[in-house]
Amino acid sequence: MARPTTIFVCQNCSHAHPRWQGQCASCGEWNTLVEELPDQTGSQQGIGRGAGRPRVNSVQLSQKIVTLPDIEAAKGSKRRLSTTIRELDRVLGPSLPAGHAALAVQTSQGMVPGGVVLVGGEPGIGKSTLLTQVAVELGLRPGPVEIPGAKGGKLKSESKSGQNRKSGSGSGMGTATARPQPILYVSGEESPAQIALRINRYIDTEHKTTKVNKSRSRRSKLPPASRLTDQLQFVTTTDVDEIIAILEEKKPRLVIVDSVQSLTTQDLTGAAGSVGQLREATERLTTVAKQHHVPIFLIGHVTKEGTIAGPKVLEHIVDAVIELSGERTGDLRILRALKNRFGATDEVGLFRVVDYGLEEVDDPAGFFLEHSDQAVAGSATVCVMEGTRPLLVEVQALVVPSQLAMPRRVGRGVSLSRVQVLAAVLQKHARLPLGGHDIFVSVAGGFTISEPAVDLGVAVAIASSLHTQPVPKKTVYIGEIGLLGEVRGVNYLDRRVKEAKRLGYTTVVSRQSHRHIYQVLDKYG
Repeated sequence: MARPTTIFVCQNCSHAHPRWQGQCASCGEWNTLVEELPDQTGSQQGIGRGAGRPRVNSVQLSQKIVTLPDIEAAKGSKRRLSTTIRELDRVLGPSLPAGHAALAVQTSQGMVPGGVVLVGGEPGIGKSTLLTQVAVELGLRPGPVEIPGAKGGKLKSESKSGQNRKSGSGSGMGTATARPQPILYVSGEESPAQIALRINRYIDTEHKTTKVNKSRSRRSKLPPASRLTDQLQFVTTTDVDEIIAILEEKKPRLVIVDSVQSLTTQDLTGAAGSVGQLREATERLTTVAKQHHVPIFLIGHVTKEGTIAGPKVLEHIVDAVIELSGERTGDLRILRALKNRFGATDEVGLFRVVDYGLEEVDDPAGFFLEHSDQAVAGSATVCVMEGTRPLLVEVQALVVPSQLAMPRRVGRGVSLSRVQVLAAVLQKHARLPLGGHDIFVSVAGGFTISEPAVDLGVAVAIASSLHTQPVPKKTVYIGEIGLLGEVRGVNYLDRRVKEAKRLGYTTVVSRQSHRHIYQVLDKYG
């Protein structure tokens, strides 16, 4: 079969060229030509305006039109696929309001059928490890076969569908018998033997000992690991067309592709990772995912600037972009959604690096708070909101006399500009002699805080360190500080206070108790 003729399209002005050249002949920009197939864009020769294409059948067009009742009838389209990892499901959405237990039972979290999620992060941060754990957990828990669009959205198991076997699966009732759908792991960078090493390490530690996650009773009810023999299937290829053919044949529950930068199609001449190959491979996988209602995870590389490698259109094609971040020297990993068509982008998932992979942080307060029961100078507890989740975090400050003409202001986990503004406000309105001191502010646990509700806690920690006076125990500081020194209110104060009291904190300092910063810092001189 002959290779389809490709064209090169300028990403600046969309002008098509028959061959690659360094400068666009239309707009004059350099290095903007990307290889594409002719049926994806228009050109001066009439490509994209119907030239050489068969006439569209009106009957075929009418079949593509779907009404809202038709969508409502397909109950399978409403059901999400849980990854069995709660922190990942939280990020995938939908976001559930805190305190609504009944709603949490009725609303499922996780992957949307047909959804495509791009997972990015620094090399070695744990992207493949996290998705390998998802594949193992789902493989050990084969659920009922789902057929979106069938009556009820569910395919009954063989033990409950004897009548269907007698009457045949083509009765139009939407039920039939089938084996559980497998999990498909596609790797263009590792061999199946290498992936098996990671899987065996996870199973041996997580599913054969009682040390990890003792609180989860479901661990003792797991099927044997031999179930993975049929449920978890591996494919080593970089050809996106081969992946699509296997996907259409196997009808998997979930597809994991590691990584999208390694995929190619023979229809294009560019190397793997080029703009044209990346866009074409992602578009083809997204199309087949929508057609067969199969959720797909795509692992993506990042550049030295920390962005997803490839064109920006790659993030527009997929349904969600989530990022796994953390310091290499620390054991905290934070999962955030940068884009999510089916959920919120302000939720976070917290993981801890352990010997077998990544473990969910069930108690964030115990992870972030080191001195909750001690009165320590330079340490204050604040409450921040990450999505719908209130988190209590310890903020530490160190104030020492400076040996420099211009004292230093250093922030780790808190922006430098916030530290500089707070230092100026404290010096102006609280009369703290900070002009000749270096100020170092850090958030315990490697967490990064961006919301202004931590201002009050940071100010108290700075004043406490300056005068070497301990901060009272079991006290939480919640509030923003304005340039005039006033304590301002924050969102979700009731939810923050409720979380603080749940964890045993007896005093909450906020705008409700103090109106100005000098009232809060009066005890520190």
